Amino acid sequence: MRRRVVVTGLGAVTPVGNDVASTWRALLEGRSGAGLITKFDAEKFDVRFACEVKGFDASLYMDRKEAKRADMYTQYAVACATQAMQDAGFAEGGYVPERTGVIIGSGIGGLKSFEEQHDVYRERGPSKISAFFIPMFIADIAAGIVSMRFNAKGPNYATTSACATSAHAIGDAFRTIQYGDADVMITGVSEATVTPMAIGVFSNMKALSERNDSPETASRPFDATRDGFVMGEGGGVVVLEELEHARARGARSYAEIV
Repeated sequence: MRRRVVVTGLGAVTPVGNDVASTWRALLEGRSGAGLITKFDAEKFDVRFACEVKGFDASLYMDRKEAKRADMYTQYAVACATQAMQDAGFAEGGYVPERTGVIIGSGIGGLKSFEEQHDVYRERGPSKISAFFIPMFIADIAAGIVSMRFNAKGPNYATTSACATSAHAIGDAFRTIQYGDADVMITGVSEATVTPMAIGVFSNMKALSERNDSPETASRPFDATRDGFVMGEGGGVVVLEELEHARARGARSYAEIV
């Protein structure tokens, strides 16, 4: 018989809040996370706005050296996973490492790191490329670092399915528990694509809204006047748990996945 799966932890870093409570409050108040781009000079771009994460402090979740060697998308993932595990009541352990896994996806991985290291190569030569470039860039490093952070020795990989990446990750994690390969799964998505290359290419594809004069009202996917999507960044992670496993430790359940 397939096992039942519940959500016992939540974590989020978004353009409207750096945790679940502030993000939810902003959504209820109808606040937009869109604004003019501050992460690079977008003056020459046709699209000059995005939904950026604001005021994020990686030092709350990683030491300085670890953060320096991690792309922003990985930093967001670690923050979200830490929040979710604390919310689930796993901050001090209480789970079997071999029965705990991680599936955290990313549509593209560490794009900012790729752009920066390519600039280093062109300007200073191959000997100056960071030895940490590949583990900063690859799309599965966030899942790997989160698994090491929590000593999760169960199934561990990333999904990369474009706009379906987060649903794919959560769906795979659900089935992993449902079919008995794990009791606890840390799962979700992280992205950090407010970069010159990402904004430039999506703009040239005519996929992005060009409402530079009104960023807050630009995202209108079902409106007759829609003119494209708005680039965003951040992450979201949930802890999924087998129902009886959660009940046995008296865990709060947000919902059951069916």
